[in-house]
Amino acid sequence: MIKYDRLWETMKQKGVTQYALYTHHNINRSQINRLKHNKNVEVNTIDKLCNILHCKVEDIMEHFDDDNVF
Repeated sequence: MIKYDRLWETMKQKGVTQYALYTHHNINRSQINRLKHNKNVEVNTIDKLCNILHCKVEDIMEHFDDDNVF
C-alpha cells in the first residue's frame, strides 16, 4: 500500500498549501482528493509534486506491505 502522509508534512515544511497546488500549479482538485485518501495517482502527478516542492519521491510517499497481490 502506498500512503501519502509524507506529502502533507513536506508541504507544511515548504509552506505550500493545497490551495496553491490547484490555483498556482494546476494540480487537479480530484488528484489532491485521491492523495488525501491514499488512492492511485499517476506518476506524472508525483513528478509534478516533486518539482513543485523541490523534493524526492520519498518525501511524498511511503510503501507499506499489505496483501495486495496481482
